[in-house]
Amino acid sequence: MASDSFSSVALSKAQIANLESLGYKKMTPIQAQSLPLLLKGKDVIAKAKTGSGKTAAFGLALLNSINPRFFGVQALVLCPTRELADQVAKEIRRLARATANIKLVTLCGGKPFGPQVGSLEHGAHIVVGTPGRVQDHLRKSTLNLSGLKVLVLDEADRMLDMGFIEVMNDIINQTPKDRQTLLFSATYPDGIEKMSRSIQRKPVMVTVESEHKPAIIEQLFYEAKKHQRNNTLLALFEHYQPATTVVFCHTKKQCDEVADFLRDNRIDALAIHGDLDQRERDQVLVRFANNSCSVLVATDVAARGLDIKSLHAVINYELPRDPEIYVHRIGRTGRAGEKGIALSIFTPSEQVRVNAIADYQKKPSICDVPESLDRDSGFSLQANMVTIQLDAGRKSKIRPGDILGALTGDAGLAGSQIGKIDIFELSSYVAIERTALREAMNYLSQGKVKGRSIRVRKIR
Repeated sequence: MASDSFSSVALSKAQIANLESLGYKKMTPIQAQSLPLLLKGKDVIAKAKTGSGKTAAFGLALLNSINPRFFGVQALVLCPTRELADQVAKEIRRLARATANIKLVTLCGGKPFGPQVGSLEHGAHIVVGTPGRVQDHLRKSTLNLSGLKVLVLDEADRMLDMGFIEVMNDIINQTPKDRQTLLFSATYPDGIEKMSRSIQRKPVMVTVESEHKPAIIEQLFYEAKKHQRNNTLLALFEHYQPATTVVFCHTKKQCDEVADFLRDNRIDALAIHGDLDQRERDQVLVRFANNSCSVLVATDVAARGLDIKSLHAVINYELPRDPEIYVHRIGRTGRAGEKGIALSIFTPSEQVRVNAIADYQKKPSICDVPESLDRDSGFSLQANMVTIQLDAGRKSKIRPGDILGALTGDAGLAGSQIGKIDIFELSSYVAIERTALREAMNYLSQGKVKGRSIRVRKIR
């Protein structure tokens, strides 16, 4: 049996010490299976769900191949969404602390093009980006991949689902033939196998099972007539009253309609999908992460790469046709040893999907409707926190401590009344207890942060 100690693989002492300082106690199954192969330069197809530790696996491997003295792009990681790219870049930067002078650049759409060009001109060892923006830089000759050693396609199945196949092929055709190519995917559809045959050399398949222990995630299925789907959804919220929930829908339009319906029924809900611009996406994710919104309504694509630490429930507004996608969805709850609940609504015509899930998980699905699924017209689910936005961020050299100091000092708020503080380039977001909102707004509209007045507004 392979060892799960990081010291058992070919990593430097400095990197092992860095991993210990970052809280990496031992390798996860995907790391233990893939790292020895990755560090030997093998092409790998790794099938593992989000949260399995795959980013650290390929991050450690690509860092091991970098020559810091050569300021050319030596590793490229392609991700389907901006959120996942940002998350991957953040993790690789943490892992890179053990290696001096490593430069990483993130290339994503929705961000200004000019500063990205400037960052590339100063030299970069690693690029993490979305296919469209990476292709833009290649077309404008602001990105050169002729010295690439490692190519990583993260969440490759989702990039195929999103129609990136031609863009990805265009990018790959501009990389050296002798590169190492790594495919990471939660599922393994025919498209991934076909892509692997065309871009990899003798790849090794690594699979980590994505089944979830029944004791960790309770799975319940609720049958409803098609016109009763919305009322069943409301009844589930009232019966279980989860503190944080992701509701999965199939389409962008369905996401918006479900989020509107929940808000109309006094349940805090926000939708996230591909039609939102970067500012809107940032605000939605900030509000959900800082507990000022209880429910996120998302498509499968938009939910990829979301860094959700603790999620009480997942609700399938409509069951997916693919059982693997169902298992991937519900895997967002019941993490880190916590218990979670997965609730699914299906119509009689969708019983075949329930059966497919039961067959896939090799256990019968429970179809149980609690007796108390009757609606109480007075029910509401409101978050305890609200989010305020300050028109100043990193560019203004604002730090979380500056905002916290202003609110707990001059404004007189207790530290317990202030939640997560997120600093972006041009703005900052602060979670405030609902009961302390007026006090915080009154101070910030008249007082100062770091010696100057800053515009502030509540995010709705």
